[in-house]
Amino acid sequence: MRFPHLAFGSPRLLPKPEKVPGRVVVLDIAFAATVGTSVSFDLVTKPFLDGLGDRLAAWIDHHDHEKHAQFANDPRFVLTTKAEHGACPEMVTPDLVRTTGPIDSILTHVDLDGLYAAAKWILGGVEPYAGADDDARAVDTRVGTPGPIATRIDRALRAKFRDDQLKRAVVHFLVGGMKPGPHDDVIADAAAEFERRDARTQELAKRFTIRGRVAVVDTAGSAGQFDKTDLLLAGQAKAPVSIVRDSGMLTIAAAFDSGWDFVAMFELGGGMPTRVTIPEQKLDAVIAKINDAPLPTPRTVAAPEE
Repeated sequence: MRFPHLAFGSPRLLPKPEKVPGRVVVLDIAFAATVGTSVSFDLVTKPFLDGLGDRLAAWIDHHDHEKHAQFANDPRFVLTTKAEHGACPEMVTPDLVRTTGPIDSILTHVDLDGLYAAAKWILGGVEPYAGADDDARAVDTRVGTPGPIATRIDRALRAKFRDDQLKRAVVHFLVGGMKPGPHDDVIADAAAEFERRDARTQELAKRFTIRGRVAVVDTAGSAGQFDKTDLLLAGQAKAPVSIVRDSGMLTIAAAFDSGWDFVAMFELGGGMPTRVTIPEQKLDAVIAKINDAPLPTPRTVAAPEE
């Protein structure tokens, strides 16, 4: 099996096009927001697209964005909303891989469903194990319970989300049949780190205060690392919306199927409607806007294709 060059990115941070060789598939990376100063679509996504040019083989993504319509007539772009596809791997099919043709590089998102999508592409559109697509959807939407393989990988990635060696180990582990060995050892080490920081997360969860529809926690002055996703989920157990204030930023989250659209509320242009991160400005004004907004209509989420 020919293993492609692996590169990792996010909507706000894409590699230089010349660093991603040959024909490129982009998986699970949303377009950057259409507004802002340093991370907008025009300043981040468009230059990357222009730099790749005809080398772009496919761009597969499931995050809402107002620019999707502009690419509707380009068959290289398979773009949906989060409600249509809760995670990216289920969009990677044998037919899509076959019609795209040979590729040299995969640029994928840094989280579990991005890495699962990369592994599935390398395997010709076949799941690395039965139920892998369901696991990726459960992890990315936080709806349902993933199996033990995905749970361990998710925890490892959240413990060391900047570690590219870990990300490569995850893809190789999945493609290679999930056997014991060096890739499994790298994942195990990171998963153990997650367990160590979980105690700090639980301590921070005790700090939440309830302000109407919002549970908010300020991490200022806290010592040690914590897991932001689990902290947000702890807040959502107390109120419909949770906010974590950390390092000058506000991360705002609600349940995947809640109907909240923070992208529209805060005029961000694109991303996941129920989880956004915005620069810290006036926390009180943000909370007031959420509390004064009309109650959302819960989302109707498309059932996964059989």
